[in-house]
Amino acid sequence: MRPGALTILVHDPSMPLPSPAAMPPVFEARGLRKVYHTGELDVAALQGVDLDFHVGELVVLLGASGSGKSTLLNILGGLDVPTAGSLRYKGWDLSGGGERTLTQFRRNCVGFVFQFYNLIPSLTARENVALITDIAPDPMRPEEALDLVGLSHRLDHFPSQLSGGEQQRVAIARAIAKKPEVLLCDEPTGALDVTTGITVLEAVERINREIGTLTIVITHNAAMSAMADRVLHLSDGHIVKERRNEQRMPVSSLEW
Repeated sequence: MRPGALTILVHDPSMPLPSPAAMPPVFEARGLRKVYHTGELDVAALQGVDLDFHVGELVVLLGASGSGKSTLLNILGGLDVPTAGSLRYKGWDLSGGGERTLTQFRRNCVGFVFQFYNLIPSLTARENVALITDIAPDPMRPEEALDLVGLSHRLDHFPSQLSGGEQQRVAIARAIAKKPEVLLCDEPTGALDVTTGITVLEAVERINREIGTLTIVITHNAAMSAMADRVLHLSDGHIVKERRNEQRMPVSSLEW
């Protein structure tokens, strides 16, 4: 099945999400290994990772620098491929599909938010989001995506006219405007102060809650784990601990 043919689930916020355990996983990772070859030295970034991720989950990946968080996120997002093991997206094999398959997957199924915003300085917020909506098969309107992150009053402002937190929220709007089933966030608050970071995380939380997008956030900040359904701790390429929160805490209550 082509990624573009997949049905995008849009969650009705008036209805509770099904239990993740009751639904087939979005991702199934088995025995994922990633080894980087640098000269005569081999560096194992992932060492036999087994994981499932489900529709509507908000998952936080915790770990120190070099623990394998970003490598795992890059493989889940189709930016990299494992050295060994398998990765399936809704039953569709990503680990052996080739670059064309991964390009279609990235374009149609997944949104990325990075620590740095990567906005085009000469384009307004609306125009930065339209870069995605112009190529997506069934996108939101840019105005709708920006409203979801609380920026309907900043549509025609350029990045230089926006604060760091506002620029990051534009980046989130751009990522979710194509209605991806997966949102991958790599240290989305890493360049922000605490107050601004909370505002950004509230936008991420709202997307997950209202649209039902599987959301995976990587961070070294343990305080963020309280906002998640599930918390995975990585160390030296292994998942060393997994915890499911009985109740997610609102972002506004986080302290760090």
